[in-house]
Amino acid sequence: MTSQAAPEGDGLQGLSALADPARRRLYDAVAAQDEPMTRDAAAIEAGMTRTLAAYHLDKLVDAGLLATTYARPPGVGGPGAGRPAKRYERVREEWTVSIPPRDYALLAELLATAIDDDGGGALQRALERAASMAGQAMGEESGELLSLLVERGYEPAVDEAGEIVLRNCPFHRLSRTHTELVCTLNQNLLGSALSCRGEDPARAELCPHEGRCCVVIRAGDA
Repeated sequence: MTSQAAPEGDGLQGLSALADPARRRLYDAVAAQDEPMTRDAAAIEAGMTRTLAAYHLDKLVDAGLLATTYARPPGVGGPGAGRPAKRYERVREEWTVSIPPRDYALLAELLATAIDDDGGGALQRALERAASMAGQAMGEESGELLSLLVERGYEPAVDEAGEIVLRNCPFHRLSRTHTELVCTLNQNLLGSALSCRGEDPARAELCPHEGRCCVVIRAGDA
């Protein structure tokens, strides 16, 4: 398999690319997959021709929202197998636009560093309490749990075992440098949300996985 990274772009360029409805459908189709998606599959999912899908997919790559790889289908190889197919996958980098510029990511990094450096643990405990309070507020909101998770940016998906896999971490950038802190925050927030809804908070279980949130919400009682 060969890969090609998406070019760097600014947030405005990336977000403006999604203003086109066709591109947004294609982006959503690719983003919903755990594995890279072929042009044919993306075209079918978005309800358009392969030629039109290829054009818009490459525009999304140019905007820095998608990256490309080349691979043959599993089990296909050797002479006569043909050229590897071009596949698309979502770029995991965040896109933010603020005019004038704001740097909330730097503020979060500074606060997280201060918490990590707090030898007494008081700041860590304060963060856990704050996360629990935020989770309680989330749990008190009306609506299905999946809808609330979508609104918070977790991109939930229910697997075959009935577990809720969180395909995105809303704090992804911070989690790369302060993994334990962010994972604890996520678990406290989601566990408190479950508890507030009358469900077992222990369902929010730490289960680190590359490219996903570190928490999985286990299946509830039938």
